[in-house]
Amino acid sequence: MKPTLLVFLLAIAVIGLNSCTTVIDAKLDTGPIQLSVDGLLTDQPGSQSIRLTQTAAYFDNSTPPAATSATVTVSDNTGKTYKFLDPANTGNYVWQPTGNDTLGHIGRTYQLTITYQGETYKATSKINPVPLVDSIIFVKRKLSPLSKTEGYRAEFYATDFPNRVDYYRVRFYQNGELQNKPRNIITSQDGVFGSNSSVADGLAFIVPIRRSVNPDSLYALNDVVKVEVHSLTADAFRFWQQLRTQVTNGGLFATPSANVPTNIINTNAAGRPATGFFITSAIRSRTASVVQANIRVRED
Repeated sequence: MKPTLLVFLLAIAVIGLNSCTTVIDAKLDTGPIQLSVDGLLTDQPGSQSIRLTQTAAYFDNSTPPAATSATVTVSDNTGKTYKFLDPANTGNYVWQPTGNDTLGHIGRTYQLTITYQGETYKATSKINPVPLVDSIIFVKRKLSPLSKTEGYRAEFYATDFPNRVDYYRVRFYQNGELQNKPRNIITSQDGVFGSNSSVADGLAFIVPIRRSVNPDSLYALNDVVKVEVHSLTADAFRFWQQLRTQVTNGGLFATPSANVPTNIINTNAAGRPATGFFITSAIRSRTASVVQANIRVRED
């Protein structure tokens, strides 16, 4: 290759590389402020809460402002109505039981009603059944094949209900702390991944689901592990799947960000829309410690 041609090609390459480092200062218009709803009601005893905030600008990393002075009620299909109050004006609306009263019951349908700044929003969700967590075991493992660091991998056991389509979310705690990274959003249909679950109907949850309840560093001896299985509606199942897609969306092949669908509907079609989701779940859980009685020897 002639020297002049080589110099010319190198110059073109340098120009191309410089063009790849051009900084684009995106100017995003700030849209109208919307109501954001974070509502999870369960069949567990004790108080229940619904968090209301206001949306903020895309690049605003501060805590979203609380949506205060709203009227929040939940009613079920048996005619009961539950009032949620926010006396401290923090945007955290709470229902307190009286005596042994429990808000959530399997099989009932619940309607959330929110009146806020002249707008009325509604959402509906049903509490579906959820299987028991039969047991939790631990197996000693290396952190990676080349690592000298060892820990314990947890595995829980639960069995899907037969002859029906069921949706679940799995959560887990290490020493009382909820593991809440994006990869810890674990959802399942009939105890498997994906929508083609008919072959697994009524069977034990598959191995990848059972072993999904592990932190990055595995567990240590005497750690306390709690596993929860939540029942979901089909809409809530899709919400969690799409939310995980958005919060883990990055890298070279990332897709454009998109709003996650909501079931919070403004009764006035011309009014301001809302974001967030209203979810009702039955929860079954089990807690186990990493002690000799729960440790198994496995080859896989």
